Amino acid sequence: MKYIKTAKYNIDLVNEKIMGPNPLKLEEELMLGNKIPKGSIVMDLGSGQGITSVFLAKEYGFKVYATDLWSDAGENKKFFEKMGLTDEQIIPVKADATDLKYEKEFFDAVVSTDSYNYFGRDDRYLDEKLLPYVKKGGYIHIVVPGMKKDCHDNIHKELLLSWTPEQLDYIHDVEYWENIMTKAKGADIISIHEMESNEECWNDWIMCNNEYAINDRKAIEAGASKYLNFIAIVLRKKM
Repeated sequence: MKYIKTAKYNIDLVNEKIMGPNPLKLEEELMLGNKIPKGSIVMDLGSGQGITSVFLAKEYGFKVYATDLWSDAGENKKFFEKMGLTDEQIIPVKADATDLKYEKEFFDAVVSTDSYNYFGRDDRYLDEKLLPYVKKGGYIHIVVPGMKKDCHDNIHKELLLSWTPEQLDYIHDVEYWENIMTKAKGADIISIHEMESNEECWNDWIMCNNEYAINDRKAIEAGASKYLNFIAIVLRKKM
């Protein structure tokens, strides 16, 4: 696909802020045809250093709560100000995804780009830890790194060039995520599908000088991306 919105952003800035395969391209595809109205209050769950939160605020007109446990909220605030965003448009919040402190039914929607697989593999998480903070009828848009077909019992050697079996346990196939999401009582599944974004996003990532990107080059340059994908999940909280 053509990443028209992503192309607006300086690649050096993006590379400075990303923590994995190009999250703006992933988010742009994830949000195609979204039904979240402009002006909605949206949680960017697992927002990292805030580049995806900026994208949601600028490109979709949401009021964004950039929610992340491992990034520095003060540094993110400086970055948001540098990007011309005010507190009325975006707010950095340091928080654990499994122990959120927001008011119940506060958010119109949640968007989570390349992070949900770290905390959402527990099939109780959605009902117990996330949906209470989403308004009835609100949307949840998720993109996770995945496998075209789970291979944990016989891991391809290319994958092991960069990742341990324990690290690879964070990524699974569409069938795995369908099984997780169908157990949620409080949300309807709108769609779960393999995304077009894959090799291009990985290639953007391994061009960075980030130490993790350098490590990931070994697997990707050996052809590991043919076993990998990204999975888009769209849910809606029941009325």
